[in-house]
This record gives sequence, C-alpha cells and structure tokens, in this order.
Amino acid sequence: MLDSASKTFFHLIAQSQTLKKLASRYGMRKPTSFARRFIAGETIAEAIEAARAVEARGMAVTMDLLGESVTSLSKADAATRDYIAVIDAMIGSGVGRNISLKLTQLGLDVDKAITIDNLRKILERAEPAGFFVRIDMENSPYTQVTLEIYETLWRHGHDHLGVVLQSALYRSESDLAAINAFGGRVRLVKGAYKEPKTVAHPKKADVDAAYARLLKMLIVDGRDPAIATHDPAMIDLTRTIAREHDVAPERFEFQMLYGVRRDLQAMLVKAGYRVRVYIPFGREWFPYFMRRLGERPANILFVLRGILGERR
Repeated sequence: MLDSASKTFFHLIAQSQTLKKLASRYGMRKPTSFARRFIAGETIAEAIEAARAVEARGMAVTMDLLGESVTSLSKADAATRDYIAVIDAMIGSGVGRNISLKLTQLGLDVDKAITIDNLRKILERAEPAGFFVRIDMENSPYTQVTLEIYETLWRHGHDHLGVVLQSALYRSESDLAAINAFGGRVRLVKGAYKEPKTVAHPKKADVDAAYARLLKMLIVDGRDPAIATHDPAMIDLTRTIAREHDVAPERFEFQMLYGVRRDLQAMLVKAGYRVRVYIPFGREWFPYFMRRLGERPANILFVLRGILGERR
C-alpha cells in the first residue's frame, strides 16, 4: 500500500511545472547536488565521464539521453538529431556502444510513422558502428504500439535492437513468450509507473512473483537476457536458475541504475557476472528523477533535504 501511495505521490509532483523549475534550478548545479545521485549530468561530456568511471570498475554501460512525451514533430526531429550526436560523441570517446531511448521522445504521441522513421535514422547511424539500441518501455498505454514497432523493425533485420518488459503488467508473460519465440532481446524490470489495477498487479508481492516467473522464462528461453533489478532476492534467484539450467554467466547480464546499490554491482562483478549500468543524463531529467524517488518512500525526505540544503 505504501509502495503504491509513493508512486502516486511522485507521479503527481512529476507533472508540476513549478516543482520542475525549482528542482532544475538546484538539482544539478553542483557535483554534490541532490539529483546527481541518479543523474550523471546534463551534458554528454558529463555522461561520458560517468561512463568511464563505471567501466573502470569492470562494468558495461548503456547511455540514456533523457526526454519523453514530446508534443511536436520539430521536437521529435531535434531529439533524433541529439541522439545521433550522442552516438558520434560516444564513438569519439571510446566508451561502450550501447544506448537506451523512449519512443515518445521520438514523436510517438504525434505520429507513429514519423517515430519509426526517426528510430530508423538512429539505427542507421548506430548499427554500422556496432551499437546496441534498447527501446525503453513507457507506461501501459504505450505497451502495444512499442512492441509492434519493435517486432516490425526486428523482422526488417534490426537485430541489434532490444525492448523492455515490466513484470507489473498482467500481459508481460504472453509478451515475453512471443518475443522469445522470434528471438528478440528483452530487459526485464518490475516497472516504475503508477498503473491502473485493470492492467497491472496492485500488490508488490504479486509484482515480485510475476518477476520471478518471467525471470525463469527469460533465463531459460531468452536471447541475451538483461535482468534489471536491485532486489537481492531476485539476484539470488537469477543465479540459482542459471546454475540449475547450466546457463553460463556470460550468457546473460544484470543491469542496474546509475547511483543505486554500488555494493551489489561490485559483488556481482567480483563473482564473475556481467553488469551493465544504466546512465541517464540530459536537461529533461525531472520526470525520470521523480520515478526513481517514487520507488522508495524514504526518498521523499532525501529530496526535500536536498532542495532545502541547496537553497541555503
């Protein structure tokens, strides 16, 4: 119940333009500012610096230029060009070639066909350079269209492309079975969005149980599974399932968020597992930041202390 209330609270304040302006003023202005717990910075240079530090600890990275729900084709075009610039900067820097993006950032709320064209432009630059591109999953109204776009591009030969499924949604088990059947690549998450009971498990225990079921399907039958979790129980379960089914550690990877559970990241690397860190950056960081805070009610005090401390 508290988990659901926390998500609702942060979902609501994420829509506040007043709070967004206040947070933007104080959240990133110094290396010690409160938003930098979860955000690598506002520029690609800052993100590359963070990526190098992560790689120096023996982990891989995926870079996410934050932004979502654009409302015009011109903004979608700008986001597409920004992503191509990110790819070029990553090539020049030598960091690992892996990016994540959202389809509403490329215009999905405006025009589906243009969104596909924009994604193809990114893939045409990324794929010849050896990049892997992950389509992040947004909230449930976008699930079906996101999977349709993913499968269409996959069947047109874009096999360095992956997608995300959320165990919170009832439909994810059948979605994963379908993706496993055609050989697609999935990152499994629990889900950070506030969803209606008609489409998602309302109780955390049910979300966890669904994650465990999907986890087994992905480890046993999936291609290059990405297990995105900070939950020690799910990490232990992953290791157990892999061991029982003779799935070697190099055949899957754990994925964790920038700034979250570095102790677990280090432990897994030491144990010989692949770990990839999701590195978000950019000026449009506020909605992402709110979702991260909504995952733990204790974070309410954390952000308030940060804002008050910055204003002194």
